Amino acid sequence: GYNASKRLRQRPTNKRGGNTAQELPQGAPGTLAHQAETYLENLAIRNYSENTIEGRRDGLKVFLHWIEERSLTESNSITKLHLESYQRYLWRWKKQNGKPLGISTQRSRLGTIKDYFAYLTKTNHIPANPASELELPRQEKRLPQQALTLTEIKSVLNIPDTSDPLGIRDRTILELFYSTGMRRSELTNLEITDLNQERQILQVLKGKGNKDRIVPISKRALHWLEKYLDQVRPQLLLNPHEKAFFVTSYGEKFNPDVISRMVSKVIKQADIGKPGSCHILRHSCATHMLEGGADIRFIQQLLGHEKLETT
Repeated sequence: GYNASKRLRQRPTNKRGGNTAQELPQGAPGTLAHQAETYLENLAIRNYSENTIEGRRDGLKVFLHWIEERSLTESNSITKLHLESYQRYLWRWKKQNGKPLGISTQRSRLGTIKDYFAYLTKTNHIPANPASELELPRQEKRLPQQALTLTEIKSVLNIPDTSDPLGIRDRTILELFYSTGMRRSELTNLEITDLNQERQILQVLKGKGNKDRIVPISKRALHWLEKYLDQVRPQLLLNPHEKAFFVTSYGEKFNPDVISRMVSKVIKQADIGKPGSCHILRHSCATHMLEGGADIRFIQQLLGHEKLETT
Protein backbone atom coordinates (compact mmCIF):
# COMPACT_ATOMS: atom_id res chain seq x y z
CA GLY A 1 0.00 0.00 0.00
CA TYR A 2 0.91 3.63 -0.36
CA ASN A 3 1.64 4.87 3.17
CA ALA A 4 1.80 8.58 2.36
CA SER A 5 -1.62 8.37 0.75
CA LYS A 6 -3.00 6.62 3.85
CA ARG A 7 -1.63 9.36 6.10
CA LEU A 8 -3.18 12.07 3.96
CA ARG A 9 -6.55 10.32 4.01
CA GLN A 10 -6.66 10.80 7.78
CA ARG A 11 -6.81 14.60 7.40
CA PRO A 12 -10.15 16.33 8.11
CA THR A 13 -12.62 16.34 5.22
CA ASN A 14 -12.58 20.14 4.98
CA LYS A 15 -8.84 20.07 4.22
CA ARG A 16 -9.08 17.56 1.41
CA GLY A 17 -8.63 18.43 -2.25
CA GLY A 18 -11.88 17.07 -3.65
CA ASN A 19 -15.00 18.88 -4.79
CA THR A 20 -17.33 20.22 -2.11
CA ALA A 21 -20.76 21.60 -2.96
CA GLN A 22 -21.42 25.28 -2.34
CA GLU A 23 -24.35 25.60 0.08
CA LEU A 24 -26.80 28.47 -0.22
CA PRO A 25 -28.48 30.06 2.81
CA GLN A 26 -31.95 28.65 3.45
CA GLY A 27 -34.97 30.93 3.43
CA ALA A 28 -38.72 30.86 3.93
CA PRO A 29 -41.10 31.14 0.94
CA GLY A 30 -41.08 34.64 -0.46
CA THR A 31 -37.43 35.24 0.33
CA LEU A 32 -34.58 35.63 -2.15
CA ALA A 33 -32.78 32.63 -0.67
CA HIS A 34 -35.83 30.41 -1.17
CA GLN A 35 -35.95 31.18 -4.92
CA ALA A 36 -32.21 30.75 -5.49
CA GLU A 37 -32.27 26.95 -5.90
CA THR A 38 -35.22 27.24 -8.31
CA TYR A 39 -33.22 29.75 -10.35
CA LEU A 40 -30.22 27.41 -10.52
CA GLU A 41 -32.47 24.50 -11.45
CA ASN A 42 -33.87 26.64 -14.27
CA LEU A 43 -30.33 27.17 -15.59
CA ALA A 44 -29.80 23.40 -15.65
CA ILE A 45 -33.08 22.92 -17.55
CA ARG A 46 -31.85 25.51 -20.07
CA ASN A 47 -28.68 23.40 -20.55
CA TYR A 48 -26.18 25.75 -18.92
CA SER A 49 -22.90 24.02 -18.13
CA GLU A 50 -22.15 22.67 -14.66
CA ASN A 51 -19.27 25.14 -14.29
CA THR A 52 -21.52 28.09 -15.14
CA ILE A 53 -24.15 26.95 -12.64
CA GLU A 54 -21.55 26.51 -9.89
CA GLY A 55 -20.18 29.98 -10.65
CA ARG A 56 -23.70 31.43 -10.33
CA ARG A 57 -24.22 29.48 -7.11
CA ASP A 58 -21.01 30.92 -5.66
CA GLY A 59 -22.03 34.47 -6.64
CA LEU A 60 -25.51 34.03 -5.16
CA LYS A 61 -24.09 32.71 -1.91
CA VAL A 62 -22.03 35.89 -1.38
CA PHE A 63 -25.02 38.13 -2.19
CA LEU A 64 -27.50 36.19 -0.03
CA HIS A 65 -25.20 36.34 2.99
CA TRP A 66 -24.79 40.10 2.39
CA ILE A 67 -28.56 40.73 2.39
CA GLU A 68 -29.07 38.44 5.41
CA GLU A 69 -26.68 40.61 7.43
CA ARG A 70 -28.83 43.63 6.52
CA SER A 71 -32.24 41.95 7.04
CA LEU A 72 -33.13 42.42 3.37
CA THR A 73 -34.28 38.87 2.73
CA GLU A 74 -37.73 39.48 1.18
CA SER A 75 -37.93 39.26 -2.62
CA ASN A 76 -39.58 42.69 -2.95
CA SER A 77 -37.37 44.49 -0.42
CA ILE A 78 -34.37 45.09 -2.72
CA THR A 79 -34.01 48.39 -4.57
CA LYS A 80 -31.45 49.69 -7.04
CA LEU A 81 -29.84 51.62 -4.17
CA HIS A 82 -29.29 48.36 -2.28
CA LEU A 83 -27.66 46.78 -5.33
CA GLU A 84 -25.40 49.80 -5.84
CA SER A 85 -24.40 49.45 -2.19
CA TYR A 86 -23.59 45.77 -2.82
CA GLN A 87 -21.52 46.82 -5.84
CA ARG A 88 -19.48 49.17 -3.62
CA TYR A 89 -19.10 46.30 -1.12
CA LEU A 90 -17.56 44.11 -3.83
CA TRP A 91 -15.29 46.98 -4.92
CA ARG A 92 -14.00 47.38 -1.34
CA TRP A 93 -13.70 43.61 -0.73
CA LYS A 94 -10.21 42.43 0.26
CA LYS A 95 -9.15 38.83 -0.26
CA GLN A 96 -7.12 36.90 2.31
CA ASN A 97 -3.91 38.14 0.69
CA GLY A 98 -5.08 41.74 1.10
CA LYS A 99 -5.71 42.29 -2.62
CA PRO A 100 -9.05 43.51 -4.01
CA LEU A 101 -11.36 41.38 -6.14
CA GLY A 102 -10.40 41.44 -9.81
CA ILE A 103 -12.63 43.42 -12.16
CA SER A 104 -13.65 40.23 -13.97
CA THR A 105 -14.74 38.68 -10.65
CA GLN A 106 -16.74 41.78 -9.75
CA ARG A 107 -18.39 41.71 -13.17
CA SER A 108 -19.20 38.01 -12.77
CA ARG A 109 -20.74 38.49 -9.30
CA LEU A 110 -22.85 41.43 -10.45
CA GLY A 111 -23.79 39.68 -13.70
CA THR A 112 -25.18 36.80 -11.64
CA ILE A 113 -27.33 39.24 -9.64
CA LYS A 114 -28.63 40.94 -12.80
CA ASP A 115 -29.60 37.58 -14.29
CA TYR A 116 -31.18 36.39 -11.01
CA PHE A 117 -33.41 39.46 -10.70
CA ALA A 118 -34.32 39.23 -14.39
CA TYR A 119 -35.46 35.65 -13.69
CA LEU A 120 -37.49 36.74 -10.63
CA THR A 121 -39.18 39.42 -12.73
CA LYS A 122 -40.01 37.07 -15.60
CA THR A 123 -41.48 34.51 -13.21
CA ASN A 124 -43.59 37.19 -11.46
CA HIS A 125 -41.91 36.83 -8.07
CA ILE A 126 -41.25 40.59 -8.09
CA PRO A 127 -43.18 43.29 -9.99
CA ALA A 128 -40.13 45.18 -11.31
CA ASN A 129 -36.44 44.46 -11.83
CA PRO A 130 -34.22 46.60 -9.53
CA ALA A 131 -31.07 45.34 -11.29
CA SER A 132 -32.10 46.29 -14.84
CA GLU A 133 -30.12 49.54 -14.84
CA LEU A 134 -27.21 48.37 -12.69
CA GLU A 135 -24.01 49.23 -14.56
CA LEU A 136 -21.15 46.73 -14.44
CA PRO A 137 -17.52 47.87 -14.02
CA ARG A 138 -15.76 48.43 -17.33
CA GLN A 139 -13.88 45.37 -18.56
CA GLU A 140 -10.10 45.69 -18.39
CA LYS A 141 -8.18 45.40 -21.66
CA ARG A 142 -4.86 43.92 -20.67
CA LEU A 143 -2.15 42.07 -22.55
CA PRO A 144 -1.89 38.32 -21.83
CA GLN A 145 0.69 37.22 -19.29
CA GLN A 146 4.07 36.56 -20.88
CA ALA A 147 4.50 32.91 -21.84
CA LEU A 148 7.19 30.81 -20.18
CA THR A 149 10.29 29.99 -22.19
CA LEU A 150 11.18 26.37 -23.02
CA THR A 151 13.88 26.49 -20.32
CA GLU A 152 11.36 27.78 -17.76
CA ILE A 153 8.84 25.10 -18.76
CA LYS A 154 11.52 22.44 -18.21
CA SER A 155 12.28 23.86 -14.76
CA VAL A 156 8.59 23.75 -13.81
CA LEU A 157 8.04 20.21 -15.12
CA ASN A 158 11.04 18.92 -13.15
CA ILE A 159 9.80 20.16 -9.76
CA PRO A 160 7.55 17.20 -8.74
CA ASP A 161 9.44 14.35 -7.06
CA THR A 162 8.73 11.48 -9.44
CA SER A 163 10.16 8.90 -7.02
CA ASP A 164 6.91 9.50 -5.11
CA PRO A 165 3.51 8.38 -6.51
CA LEU A 166 1.94 11.80 -5.88
CA GLY A 167 4.89 13.39 -7.66
CA ILE A 168 4.19 11.21 -10.70
CA ARG A 169 0.55 12.33 -10.65
CA ASP A 170 1.50 16.01 -10.35
CA ARG A 171 4.11 15.73 -13.13
CA THR A 172 1.45 14.12 -15.34
CA ILE A 173 -0.97 16.98 -14.67
CA LEU A 174 1.70 19.57 -15.60
CA GLU A 175 2.66 17.66 -18.75
CA LEU A 176 -0.97 17.44 -19.84
CA PHE A 177 -1.58 21.17 -19.30
CA TYR A 178 1.47 22.04 -21.41
CA SER A 179 0.86 19.40 -24.09
CA THR A 180 -2.83 20.14 -24.71
CA GLY A 181 -3.48 23.68 -23.46
CA MET A 182 -6.49 22.40 -21.51
CA ARG A 183 -8.39 24.58 -19.05
CA ARG A 184 -8.22 23.53 -15.40
CA SER A 185 -11.95 22.69 -15.29
CA GLU A 186 -11.53 20.51 -18.38
CA LEU A 187 -8.66 18.62 -16.77
CA THR A 188 -10.54 18.00 -13.53
CA ASN A 189 -13.59 16.82 -15.50
CA LEU A 190 -11.59 14.28 -17.51
CA GLU A 191 -12.78 10.71 -17.08
CA ILE A 192 -10.84 7.51 -17.49
CA THR A 193 -12.66 6.65 -20.73
CA ASP A 194 -11.70 9.97 -22.38
CA LEU A 195 -8.16 8.79 -23.21
CA ASN A 196 -7.46 6.86 -26.42
CA GLN A 197 -3.89 5.65 -25.97
CA GLU A 198 -3.67 4.01 -29.37
CA ARG A 199 -4.64 7.17 -31.25
CA GLN A 200 -2.86 9.49 -28.76
CA ILE A 201 -5.91 11.69 -28.27
CA LEU A 202 -8.14 12.90 -25.46
CA GLN A 203 -11.83 13.69 -25.62
CA VAL A 204 -12.62 16.97 -23.87
CA LEU A 205 -16.32 16.66 -23.17
CA LYS A 206 -18.46 19.62 -22.14
CA GLY A 207 -15.67 22.16 -22.20
CA LYS A 208 -16.41 25.88 -21.91
CA GLY A 209 -19.88 26.55 -23.30
CA ASN A 210 -20.70 22.80 -23.17
CA LYS A 211 -18.61 22.23 -26.32
CA ASP A 212 -16.80 18.94 -27.01
CA ARG A 213 -13.49 18.63 -28.81
CA ILE A 214 -10.65 16.19 -29.48
CA VAL A 215 -7.07 17.13 -28.55
CA PRO A 216 -3.85 15.33 -29.52
CA ILE A 217 -1.30 14.39 -26.83
CA SER A 218 2.47 14.57 -27.20
CA LYS A 219 4.47 11.35 -26.83
CA ARG A 220 6.09 12.67 -23.65
CA ALA A 221 2.75 13.54 -22.06
CA LEU A 222 1.37 10.14 -23.10
CA HIS A 223 4.35 8.46 -21.39
CA TRP A 224 3.47 10.17 -18.10
CA LEU A 225 -0.24 9.47 -18.50
CA GLU A 226 0.46 5.76 -18.91
CA LYS A 227 2.86 5.80 -15.96
CA TYR A 228 0.22 7.47 -13.78
CA LEU A 229 -2.52 5.06 -14.88
CA ASP A 230 -0.37 1.95 -14.35
CA GLN A 231 1.50 2.83 -11.15
CA VAL A 232 -0.37 5.54 -9.24
CA ARG A 233 -4.11 5.79 -9.86
CA PRO A 234 -4.86 2.21 -8.70
CA GLN A 235 -3.15 2.99 -5.36
CA LEU A 236 -5.16 6.17 -4.81
CA LEU A 237 -8.60 4.77 -5.61
CA LEU A 238 -10.95 4.01 -2.76
CA ASN A 239 -14.01 3.53 -4.96
CA PRO A 240 -13.35 1.20 -7.91
CA HIS A 241 -16.22 2.89 -9.78
CA GLU A 242 -14.64 6.37 -9.63
CA LYS A 243 -14.61 7.79 -13.18
CA ALA A 244 -12.38 10.84 -12.66
CA PHE A 245 -9.06 10.53 -14.47
CA PHE A 246 -7.06 12.45 -11.86
CA VAL A 247 -7.86 11.75 -8.21
CA THR A 248 -6.73 13.20 -4.91
CA SER A 249 -5.00 11.27 -2.14
CA TYR A 250 -8.47 10.29 -0.97
CA GLY A 251 -9.48 8.80 -4.30
CA GLU A 252 -11.82 11.72 -5.10
CA LYS A 253 -12.23 13.98 -8.11
CA PHE A 254 -10.18 17.19 -7.82
CA ASN A 255 -11.62 20.61 -7.13
CA PRO A 256 -10.25 23.02 -9.83
CA ASP A 257 -9.10 25.48 -7.13
CA VAL A 258 -6.89 22.79 -5.59
CA ILE A 259 -5.27 22.14 -8.99
CA SER A 260 -4.63 25.88 -9.32
CA ARG A 261 -2.95 26.07 -5.92
CA MET A 262 -0.79 23.05 -6.74
CA VAL A 263 0.38 24.48 -10.08
CA SER A 264 1.01 27.93 -8.54
CA LYS A 265 3.12 26.32 -5.82
CA VAL A 266 5.16 24.35 -8.36
CA ILE A 267 5.82 27.47 -10.48
CA LYS A 268 6.93 29.34 -7.36
CA GLN A 269 9.24 26.47 -6.37
CA ALA A 270 10.79 26.51 -9.86
CA ASP A 271 12.11 30.02 -8.99
CA ILE A 272 11.80 31.33 -12.55
CA GLY A 273 10.88 34.85 -11.46
CA LYS A 274 7.37 34.66 -12.93
CA PRO A 275 4.11 34.01 -11.10
CA GLY A 276 1.37 31.94 -12.68
CA SER A 277 -0.89 28.95 -12.49
CA CYS A 278 -2.72 26.62 -14.91
CA HIS A 279 -3.47 29.35 -17.46
CA ILE A 280 0.18 30.24 -18.01
CA LEU A 281 0.83 26.63 -19.12
CA ARG A 282 -2.13 26.87 -21.52
CA HIS A 283 -0.80 30.21 -22.82
CA SER A 284 2.72 28.82 -23.15
CA CYS A 285 1.45 25.78 -25.06
CA ALA A 286 -0.30 28.01 -27.62
CA THR A 287 2.64 30.43 -27.90
CA HIS A 288 5.22 27.71 -28.49
CA MET A 289 2.99 26.04 -31.09
CA LEU A 290 2.61 29.35 -32.94
CA GLU A 291 6.36 29.96 -32.79
CA GLY A 292 6.86 26.42 -34.11
CA GLY A 293 4.80 27.16 -37.21
CA ALA A 294 1.38 25.76 -36.26
CA ASP A 295 -1.61 27.28 -38.05
CA ILE A 296 -3.54 29.74 -35.88
CA ARG A 297 -6.83 27.99 -36.70
CA PHE A 298 -5.45 24.66 -35.47
CA ILE A 299 -4.43 26.37 -32.21
CA GLN A 300 -7.93 27.88 -31.99
CA GLN A 301 -9.46 24.38 -32.22
CA LEU A 302 -6.95 22.94 -29.75
CA LEU A 303 -7.77 25.59 -27.14
CA GLY A 304 -11.50 25.39 -27.73
CA HIS A 305 -11.90 29.09 -28.59
CA GLU A 306 -15.17 30.04 -30.27
CA LYS A 307 -13.68 33.17 -31.83
CA LEU A 308 -10.36 33.39 -33.66
CA GLU A 309 -9.72 36.86 -32.20
CA THR A 310 -9.58 35.27 -28.71
CA THR A 311 -6.74 33.05 -29.90
